[in-house]
Amino acid sequence: MSSISVDNKPHAVCIPLPFQSHIKAMLKLAKLLHHKGFHITFVNTEFNHKRFLKSLGPYSLDGLPDFRFETIPDGLPDSDADSTQDPYLLCDSVRKNCLPPFRNLIMKLNDTTSSSVNPPVTCIVSDGFMTFTITAAEELRLPVTLLFTIAACAFMGSKQYPILVEKGLAPLKDESCLTNGFLDKVIDWIPAMRGIRLRDLPSFFETTNDPNDIFLNFTIEAMDRAHKASAVVLHTFDVLERDVLDALSSMLPLVYAIGPLQLLLNKIPQEYPLKPMGYSLWKEETECFKWLNDKAPNSVVYVNFGSIAVMTPECLVEFGWGLANSKSPFLWIIRPDLVVGDSAILPPEFVAETKERALIASWCPQEQVLNHPSIGGFLTHSGWNSTIESLSAGVPMVCWPLFADQPINCWYTCNEWGCGMEIDKNVKREEVEKLVRELMEGEKGKKMKNKAMEWKKLAEEATGPHGSSSTNLDNLVNQVLLKNN
Repeated sequence: MSSISVDNKPHAVCIPLPFQSHIKAMLKLAKLLHHKGFHITFVNTEFNHKRFLKSLGPYSLDGLPDFRFETIPDGLPDSDADSTQDPYLLCDSVRKNCLPPFRNLIMKLNDTTSSSVNPPVTCIVSDGFMTFTITAAEELRLPVTLLFTIAACAFMGSKQYPILVEKGLAPLKDESCLTNGFLDKVIDWIPAMRGIRLRDLPSFFETTNDPNDIFLNFTIEAMDRAHKASAVVLHTFDVLERDVLDALSSMLPLVYAIGPLQLLLNKIPQEYPLKPMGYSLWKEETECFKWLNDKAPNSVVYVNFGSIAVMTPECLVEFGWGLANSKSPFLWIIRPDLVVGDSAILPPEFVAETKERALIASWCPQEQVLNHPSIGGFLTHSGWNSTIESLSAGVPMVCWPLFADQPINCWYTCNEWGCGMEIDKNVKREEVEKLVRELMEGEKGKKMKNKAMEWKKLAEEATGPHGSSSTNLDNLVNQVLLKNN
C-alpha cells in the first residue's frame, strides 16, 4: 500500500480522549495505519500539544508530510501546568465544547481552495469516549471507527451500566453502600463473565444518588453510541479474552481485537521514520537504565501508579515502608502530582534505609523498563495500558486498583489470567511487604511469573505475521477503512 499516490491516499483523522494512556494507544494505532499507507492527521487538545512539545522537544511533533498534528481547544481555561487536568471537568468540557472545533477542523482539511496539500479526509478514527465525533461524522458523511483503549472485559462491564440503573443498583443509595457489603453482590447476568461482583465492575456507577453524574453518563453515552460506528477496535488480543469478545461480536456491528499495539509496532522495520516518536506528556528519565543494568535478573520491583491516580501522604508512606521492609530492590515512579494536595515527601529514615536498593524517578519509558531483564514484578494501579504492557513483557503484578476500569482489569489479572494478586484499597505496609515478598520470592510468585511468560508468548503469536491481531488489523483496513476509498 505504500505505493499509493498522495492524492489517492486514504486520509484518517485520529483523535484520542485527552489523557496520557488514551493518547499513547491512539498514536500507536495511527502509526500502524500510516505504515499501511494512510495519510494521518492526529488531533490533540491545545493543552496536551503544549505538554508534548515541552516533554519531547520543540520539533518532536513536526511529523512527516503525510503524518501531521492539529489541535482543538478542550473548552477549559488556559493553563501552563505540567500536570493532569481534572478528569471530571475535562470529560464534561469535551462532551459540551469539542464538536464545533472538530467539525471546523475536518472542513478545513477538506477545503480544496486552501494551500494544504493533504488528500481529502476519508475516515475518522476516534476514541470511543469522544462521542461528539460520531455526530461530526454523520453531519459530514464520513465513516467513523471507534478505538476503545480498554480491555474487552472493561467494555462489557461498562455496557452493564443501563441495566444497573434499571435494576436500582446505580447510582448508589448512599455512602454506606461503599462499606456495608452491598458491592460484594455477585452479578450473574453478564454474557461470558462469571463470578463478577459489583465492586469488580468499572467504578463510575459508584456515584451516590446522582443520576446526572458526569462519568456515569459519559460512559453510558459512549457504550450506547458505539453501535453507530462502522467498527469498534479494542486494545486486546483474541486468545486473552476470547469468550467476552465472542459475546461482544453478537452485540456490535464489527469488533476487532488489535493488540498489544506495541508488539505490532515492533514488527515494523527499524528504518520506519516515525518509530522513535514518543508518547509521553511528561519528560521521561532514562537514567534508570544504568541503575537497572547493575541489578540481577528478575530482582527489581517496578512501581508505578499511572498518569492520573492520586493518593494520600499516608498511603505513600505505607507503600514506601512496605517496599523497604520487603528487602527487594525497587524502581518507584513518583509523579510530581501523585500525592493529593501535597508534595510527595518520604521520611528521611525511609531514604536512609533504602538508598542502596531503591531508585525514585518522576517518569520513565515504561515499556522499556518492563522489558528490562532485571524487572521481576510490577506494583501497579491496573490501568489497561500498564496491564497489557506487563502481560506483553511477561511480568507478574501486584494490583492496587482505584477507579474507572482498574477494578475489572485487576479481577481478570488475578482470577482469569493467573498473574496477579490484589492489594487492599486501604493500604497497609505489612500487606505490601507480604505481597511483594510473595511476588518476588514465593511459590505463588513463581507460578504467576510462569503464567505471565505464557501470556507474553501468546501476545507475540497474536502479533506475528499470521496472528489474530495482525489479521484483524488488515481486515480493519481493507474491510472498513478503505471500503469507500
